[in-house]
Amino acid sequence: MPLITHPVRAYFSHWAKAGNRHGVHSPFVYHLIAEVLRVPTKASEFAAVEKLRHKLRRRKDCINVTDLGAGSRHLRGDRRRIGSIASSALKPRRQAEQLARIANHFKPATIVELGTSLGITTLYLAQAAPNARIHTVEGCPATAQVALNNFHLLQADNITLHTGPFQDQLPRVLAALDRLDMAYIDGHHAKEPTLQYFNQCLAKAHNDTVFIFDDIHWSQGMEEAWALIKVHAQVTVTIDLFHFGIVFLRREQAKQHFRLRY
Repeated sequence: MPLITHPVRAYFSHWAKAGNRHGVHSPFVYHLIAEVLRVPTKASEFAAVEKLRHKLRRRKDCINVTDLGAGSRHLRGDRRRIGSIASSALKPRRQAEQLARIANHFKPATIVELGTSLGITTLYLAQAAPNARIHTVEGCPATAQVALNNFHLLQADNITLHTGPFQDQLPRVLAALDRLDMAYIDGHHAKEPTLQYFNQCLAKAHNDTVFIFDDIHWSQGMEEAWALIKVHAQVTVTIDLFHFGIVFLRREQAKQHFRLRY
């Protein structure tokens, strides 16, 4: 009998404990659910990005991947086919659309993304928040080059790509920012690095900054990181969507944590 992986166990636990919007008594969170999280995205809105995703899935050329994070559950070896990366490592369309709706709703002027991969999610953010300057960090030079080509292809001129380890690049990116409006942390899925990146970003965060953490149930360590983020003194509201954890620092809100089914 195959072993049940941690994410599978976590998913069933999440489903058993999670609620829906009707159990939410925060007007701010209820509005976010009803007007942003649950509103379907028009199929045509990101058609160009999805067309690019399909092209990437068909690519048979390979790159040498430098994996600086927790690695892939599906891909092995340093030399990987771009089509395989596109098929297994990118955020599914539904989740990318959800991220885009969040960005469009809060209209951040500055976005920091940790974990560019091939750039599909970055392009969703760039299109959803066209007035934002997006700083995205990718640890692997070969992967970053593919992403950069994709940005040029779709003429996404509001994206700045930074290549190198997160621990080196994030402080440099933050030092150049006056403030951080949105952070999407999707890479290096481990407890201590996740907490480190969160604390670094807090230095440029403000009352209305939105944090989104990817794969908060990836492992026991990521769940421990999520638990510590929830109780952080500056955190007031969190939303656990299983695949994403959303964090708000709104001082006017009572401290509340929501676990929702999606």
